[in-house]
Amino acid sequence: MKFSIGKILLVLPLALTLGCSDFLDVNQSPNNPLAVPPNTLLPSGLAGSAFANANELNRFASTVTSYLAGAGGSPALYDTYVLTGTDFGNQWNGEIYNGSLIAYKKMIEEADKIGAKAYSGIGKIMTAYTFALATDIWGDIPYSQALQGDKGITRPRLDTQEDIYKGNATLGITSLFDMIRDGEADLNAATTQTPKTDDIVYGGNMTNWKKAGYTLMIKLALQMSAKEPALAASIINEAISQDYIKTNAENLGVKFGSAVGSQSPIYTYMFVSLFTNELIVSTRYVNLLTGLNDPRLPLFVTKPGASYVTIDNGFRGTLPSPTANWSRWNTAVTGASGAGPVKLITNAMRCFMLSEAALTIPGVILPAGQTAQTLFQEGIKASLTDAGVTSAAADTYAGTSAAPTGVATLTGSTSNQLNQIITQKYIAMTGNGLEAWNDWRRTGFPTLPPHQNAAGEDGTRPLRARYLDAEVTRNPNFNPVRKTNENVWWDVN
Repeated sequence: MKFSIGKILLVLPLALTLGCSDFLDVNQSPNNPLAVPPNTLLPSGLAGSAFANANELNRFASTVTSYLAGAGGSPALYDTYVLTGTDFGNQWNGEIYNGSLIAYKKMIEEADKIGAKAYSGIGKIMTAYTFALATDIWGDIPYSQALQGDKGITRPRLDTQEDIYKGNATLGITSLFDMIRDGEADLNAATTQTPKTDDIVYGGNMTNWKKAGYTLMIKLALQMSAKEPALAASIINEAISQDYIKTNAENLGVKFGSAVGSQSPIYTYMFVSLFTNELIVSTRYVNLLTGLNDPRLPLFVTKPGASYVTIDNGFRGTLPSPTANWSRWNTAVTGASGAGPVKLITNAMRCFMLSEAALTIPGVILPAGQTAQTLFQEGIKASLTDAGVTSAAADTYAGTSAAPTGVATLTGSTSNQLNQIITQKYIAMTGNGLEAWNDWRRTGFPTLPPHQNAAGEDGTRPLRARYLDAEVTRNPNFNPVRKTNENVWWDVN
């Protein structure tokens, strides 16, 4: 995100919640003389993680994965694969390091002082989620030494993505999985305080938070499975032996308000910000769902008249007029009047993840009666009903386990079946471009033909974001500067 006034507006709700920017400095967090209670910090952290997922980074990822097309501004550059070291500064600072991560750090510290294990457990799980989001975008990042300005660490080292995922005892690096395990242990311990309305995800339902943590473990294990299949299988089996998200009501989604200033970032950038006309739904996305006769299409995408009004990715001709008639995300993505939720991990995602794991990772042991096929079908149904398709219509589209429809039947080679799984997951994740980008990088699916007028590094779709120029200048640990056509550690595709 460039540092223009219009785009800074998208982070203001979070900044106003958390306090002044000096307090939130990523590498120089000064001592805060006021103790902020956990129930104040929790919604700030959760909103920050949702903004990190769904704000400018989502505009980028949804464009490069052909959900949306860039009609102007930064998205027009993203659409042709152009990234610079001035992109995503607000996200790196205001939403990730100086936003959600510092909020979780302070919340865990304050919760530990009073024995509020429910808060520290949530904080550790969401810290793992947010650090994972950052390393999946940039690769090696400040991790074990991040947020330690009060200890004099103002130029933190960059930990490798492998060490972030797997841990490194010699360097004192806790793995993302152990961080989640610590969070689960806290959630199982006695607590002096339990969240209520300040928990804008589950309203204080600790059982759902435990399920979310184990589902996050499945997601991260799958992410690195091509690089570490045996370790991934072990972690997935561990999560399956516990509990995980199994219904749409258990989705890990951050709720927003419907009033201006409190709405989901997806709704804000699409409808009420200063750059609402920088994005339009991609013709390729509409064609994909039209070709599958997918009942989610009108629920995901607005249709101003007899036809959807879209453009192809990388298009540089005359834009459709008037802009008011452009096809944009509909309420199944934004929520009514922008109330969301921003869906970080869903039941449908869990189904597709386990379906893929069963298909591709030796040693994964599914619960009795589940197979790659049954989970694939379950994921389609879960997504359909979550989008607002009636249960009866969802059954008609996907069929029953005894007689699935063509759309819901895995066929052919392992590669073809993986393509089917990831393509349906791509549709189910509409609105979450980062997860689609992750999947495309590590599997090569769904099949995404090159965009028109492709530029950037070698004219290829980005495999990572550029480090911020400001961080490269300030902290010598950011060298060497990685190019956008260089794989991150877990991407072996």
